[in-house]
Amino acid sequence: MEHPFLFFTKLFGMIGLGDWAGSNPHVIYSWVVIALLVGLGALATKGISMIPTKAQNVSELVVSGIEEFMVTITGEEGRWLMPLAGTVFLYVFIGNLIGLVPGFFPPTANLNTTASIALVVVVFTHIIGIKYHGAKYIKHFLGPVWWMSPLIFLIEIIGHLARILSLSFRLFGNMMGHEIVLAILFGLAGAFFAPLPIMALGIFVSFVQGFVFFLLSVIYFTGAMEHAH
Repeated sequence: MEHPFLFFTKLFGMIGLGDWAGSNPHVIYSWVVIALLVGLGALATKGISMIPTKAQNVSELVVSGIEEFMVTITGEEGRWLMPLAGTVFLYVFIGNLIGLVPGFFPPTANLNTTASIALVVVVFTHIIGIKYHGAKYIKHFLGPVWWMSPLIFLIEIIGHLARILSLSFRLFGNMMGHEIVLAILFGLAGAFFAPLPIMALGIFVSFVQGFVFFLLSVIYFTGAMEHAH
């Protein structure tokens, strides 16, 4: 989708990288999201004390909330997965959310971004499986009946590849659709604040899409940790 003005793209254009920036706004705004997360993390952890500041209180609430929700699904054994799963949720949520700011582009509205996140999640799922089961992890792909193992193996491989596609296209489709609706409303009735209800709904959509991506990731991790049946 063509954007009339993207703030950071214009900045890159000033240093002679306009063509590259115009073709890859998702990369630039991924960097922006990363910088925001690092900055917020640094702010929240600055001067940690027994008497917490407001920033420390908020960060502890967010982190503990994500962690405890994870543990209800994975059990205590899955607590070590919090850094990756929590980062996925926060990156997707903030990446969705910045698209509501004029002059900003949500990196999650590009298929390259969503596919890269999905690929990390699915590959790490298998790393977890190998960590917990070693060579026996292959049993997850063979099914309970030995003579059906070749067919089950093929179906499982297709299913795991489909996870990448489903994670990628679900997030990409929702965020790109929201971007298109916002652009149309701004073009038709921006002066009359018609897009405001859609923008308010966009905050909810940003959270839901981040939560769904996070939840599915945790479910995949949990499945890899469990013994094959």
